[in-house]
Amino acid sequence: MTRRSLAADDPLDDFEPRRITLDGITKTVHVAGAGPAVIVMAEMPGISPHVARFARWVRDAGFTVFMPSLFGRDGAVADADEGAQVFRRACVSAEFRAFAGGGSSPVTKRLRALARLAHGECGGPGVGAIGMCFTGGFALAMMLEPAVLAPVLSQPALPLDDPAGVDMTTAELAAVRERMDRDDLTVMAYRFAGDAFCRAERFAAYAEALGDRFVARVLPDSAANPDAPSFFSRHVATPHSVVTAHLIDEAGQPTIEARDEILAFFSRRLLGCAASPARV
Repeated sequence: MTRRSLAADDPLDDFEPRRITLDGITKTVHVAGAGPAVIVMAEMPGISPHVARFARWVRDAGFTVFMPSLFGRDGAVADADEGAQVFRRACVSAEFRAFAGGGSSPVTKRLRALARLAHGECGGPGVGAIGMCFTGGFALAMMLEPAVLAPVLSQPALPLDDPAGVDMTTAELAAVRERMDRDDLTVMAYRFAGDAFCRAERFAAYAEALGDRFVARVLPDSAANPDAPSFFSRHVATPHSVVTAHLIDEAGQPTIEARDEILAFFSRRLLGCAASPARV
């Protein structure tokens, strides 16, 4: 993969910006690659160069990436002020439920429709999905769509006002657990130990609901890249973004090992390739 600057806006010129209508709403989805589909959902404040880099790693591992535009300016390096504005707009948007008590965000219905469309176009046994931060829990809610076989939760941050909460109803979680047991599926989840937005209580809640179907990885804070963009340094302030802004792109780094495990998980579930000895 050609190295691109992470400090400059990414033109996303190796992706096809498709206008896709789902449930009567038309949005841009950036598509690239070949093979079974993986839906990559950006963290705050949008499809940054770091998110695009991760999507290219997925593409180069043998998948068709579908990267929906959910908020922010696609490809932009948003500064702290712009990123904060994107965050505030998302918190009051009808598409998202940022706070406890509302169940899964309405946008997850459209994301499930995207998974169905992507599976129909790309074939294979099913679809992978990864959510990050604000979208972290969306990949699990997407399991209500039968096409989704490989969900990954990276630092799921919702609901913002309940560290022990999850952004799904009890009935939705029970339906996902039933499906995972029936189809012998798992969900991978990642966080940094000191993450203030995705704390241990949230992973404990997922584990209580899903049992050993929830496979958690907790990285030490020392594994986080200290040289994060200004949005993160001002508004996040703790290690947070496992495979994007806080990833250290060097062999042997825990964040690179997490990336490789995620790619192996997608390969096992969607390509039938051997994965690591851990149950993924």
